[in-house]
Amino acid sequence: MLILDFLGEFILIFLVITYFMILINIVSDLFSDHNLGGFAKALWVIALIVTWWLGALVYLIVRGGGMAARRQAMFKEAKKEQDDYIRSVAGASHADEIAKANSLLKSGAITQTEFTALKKKILAGK
Repeated sequence: MLILDFLGEFILIFLVITYFMILINIVSDLFSDHNLGGFAKALWVIALIVTWWLGALVYLIVRGGGMAARRQAMFKEAKKEQDDYIRSVAGASHADEIAKANSLLKSGAITQTEFTALKKKILAGK
C-alpha cells in the first residue's frame, strides 16, 4: 500500500503543478490582451478563482485558439522594438556614409580629393 500512496501523491502533486502552470499561462494571456476590456478581464479572473479547473477549461475552449497568436504578436512587437532601438543606437553603416559622401561628390558639394579623404576616414572608423 505504501507504493500506491506514493504513486497517488505523486500524481496529485503533478496535477496541481500542471494546474498552476496552466493558470499562469491563462492569467498572463488575459492581462496581455489589449483588446479585452477591464470588466471582461475581471469576470475571467473571478471565474478562474471560483470555479478552479472548470474556469480554466472554459477559458482554454473559448479563448485558447488565440493564445498562441497573441503571444506570437507580442514577441514580434518586442523584436521590432528591439531592432528599431538597435538601429537607432548603432547609427549608419560605413556603406551608408560612403553613399552619402558619394551623393555629395555627385552634387558638387565636395571635390574628388575631399571625397577620397572622407572615404578613408569612414573606412578607418574615425
